Amino acid sequence: MTILVSQLNVFPVKGLKGIGVPMSTATARGLAHDRRFMVVDSSGGFLSQREVPRMATIWTEIAAGELRLAAPDRDEVALPLEPVEGEPVRVQVWDCACEAIAPSPVADRWLSAVLERPCRLAYMPESTRRLSRARAPGTDRLVGFADGYAFLVVSEASLDDLNARLARPVPMDRFRANIVVKGTEPFAEDRWVDFEVGAAALRMAKPCGRCVVTTTDQSTGEVTGPEPLATLGAYRDSPEFGTRFGMNAVTVRPGAIRVGDAVSPS
Repeated sequence: MTILVSQLNVFPVKGLKGIGVPMSTATARGLAHDRRFMVVDSSGGFLSQREVPRMATIWTEIAAGELRLAAPDRDEVALPLEPVEGEPVRVQVWDCACEAIAPSPVADRWLSAVLERPCRLAYMPESTRRLSRARAPGTDRLVGFADGYAFLVVSEASLDDLNARLARPVPMDRFRANIVVKGTEPFAEDRWVDFEVGAAALRMAKPCGRCVVTTTDQSTGEVTGPEPLATLGAYRDSPEFGTRFGMNAVTVRPGAIRVGDAVSPS
């Protein structure tokens, strides 16, 4: 059976809504423009839907060289997609601290009003070198503001397997995957090592341990209860990685990827 890319999703701002795109480029840090921005608190620590589910209600858009943010009952705010100026800030993603810039006081005020707490929008410039988390192969690879690795890969069959066990099925957006594939058996991605997709080559690094973000409705920002995390935990739990769903990956060879491209795993 031919394995194909069925979705490509870019998340310009960590924790905010993603954008489905027909094509993108696998760069050293992940899909182009993925998680290069991050919302931080006054101490530089990142905010996520774990603590602020309302982040799911903020739309992101890339257009005309700008990043645009919008929220219900708010005017949108725009700033350069690749800022070159801003106040230097030191930010923290889990146990990793790195340098960033805060390019837009206007965006800071806008986000603070929407999220009802003081916060800033940080951007990772090319000069910042953040490396993958040191738990698995691929730790010498660059990454943006993603939790630990450049990509998250999930198969449609894995979601189908999960949904067959749930009273109320959940959509793929609960898992915030960059690359979604079809034409596999459930959890076949767990067994991949290297794979080619489009003009790019990627390498699986580790299973993705899932958290309470999967219980947040990505349309409304409402926490819907213990599912799907409770059911996943009953049959996809492991001592090392926790409740697994999807695989983290790193870039071996940069290149263009399109929806409909064939995927060749090994």
